Amino acid sequence: MTTFAVVRPATREALLLRVLACATVALAPVEGYLTAVQSQLGKVAPALLTAVWLVARIRRRQPPRPTPLHAVLALLAVVLAATASRHAAGGFTAEYTLRWLPFLVVTAVLADVASREVPIRWLLLAAAAGATVAGAGALYSLVAEGEARASGPQPDPNDLAYFLVAAVPLLAALHHRGRGAIPTAEAPRLAALHRRGRGVILTAAGIILVAGATATFSRGGALGLAAAAGWLLLRRVLPWRVVGVAAAAVAGLGVAALLFAGPQLDRALQEKSFIAASNVDTRELRWQAAARMLTAHPVLGVGPGGFREHYAAESHNAEVDEQTPVAHNMYLEVAAELGLPGFALFAGVVGVAAVASERTVRRAGPGPRRTEAVAIQASLLAVLVTSTFLSEQYYLPLWSLAALAAAAESRNCREGEGSADAGAARDQ
Repeated sequence: MTTFAVVRPATREALLLRVLACATVALAPVEGYLTAVQSQLGKVAPALLTAVWLVARIRRRQPPRPTPLHAVLALLAVVLAATASRHAAGGFTAEYTLRWLPFLVVTAVLADVASREVPIRWLLLAAAAGATVAGAGALYSLVAEGEARASGPQPDPNDLAYFLVAAVPLLAALHHRGRGAIPTAEAPRLAALHRRGRGVILTAAGIILVAGATATFSRGGALGLAAAAGWLLLRRVLPWRVVGVAAAAVAGLGVAALLFAGPQLDRALQEKSFIAASNVDTRELRWQAAARMLTAHPVLGVGPGGFREHYAAESHNAEVDEQTPVAHNMYLEVAAELGLPGFALFAGVVGVAAVASERTVRRAGPGPRRTEAVAIQASLLAVLVTSTFLSEQYYLPLWSLAALAAAAESRNCREGEGSADAGAARDQ
């Protein structure tokens, strides 16, 4: 008699949440490709994830597991609503409020599902895979399409560098988790092949990410990558030999580019030098304008998107050809638009993530969980450094990393309590 396995609804929901959560994280770096197909296609996975999560929690009568991150996100949503209401007549207010809210919701959802249904390693792998595809697209745009600076799926090369450097530290966690996946006592040859194959794949991904970020000629991306690598070395997660191999590989690619695409590379460097010289002046103008907006409106700011609306007036038309730019500094732009309370809560998202990840590092001890937490810290550090020169509050890495940090601590605490309970039961 043939029997058919019956999949329980709860199991189907968990599987669907895993797929949608990974898709949300993986597709973020290549959203530009999706937008080229259909303008709203990049929003499908986050929307479905939120809907399925809501249905699952209601059906199971299972409220989200509360964390400090959820409280900070809720308060930030309140401040966002207040400043949006205060500046409702603004030309960009509605558009940018609708850009903010999905990130707050998706962050809360990712933190909850990553602490329950979705393994954190899956999300790290998804983020790294999506960024690697974006990096390959960057190199393709540089070599095949003749772009002066690699951009791939992102309109701005600097934004692409942001995604790529944020993904590099995650490879360290994936490499560490791969060890021991197959018991060497049972199948030593298979285990060796498995480790070697994983190492080759992760090394190739790392080269693509670093080479793609280098091809953007983003100075902020370079600083973010250096900060992340330094943190991994400091926490003894990244061996020096890996840094040496990566540096040698990127240097080799640079030499090859110089030999086979010398004129194109020279043109890119000249173009970047010209842009860099003008960027120093324009960013200083924008940072000063943002500071003036914050000084004039310290409580509720100038509203979501208000920097773009008020820049021309605050800068006294300093940039005739650019009337509605971004501030090119995440911190100043958020502070100017949401005011000091909003900025404090925004910084609180980062602070909660930093504290949660450090607690995980200290409680987990040596092993994969510690490595994952350190990798999240390094990735978050890359995001924070890069965002000093870019307005990156509207991209997923910052928010997803905060969610993963909170989820890792929640998992670690819950498993620690379970171990303690089991130990107490044995003692009895």
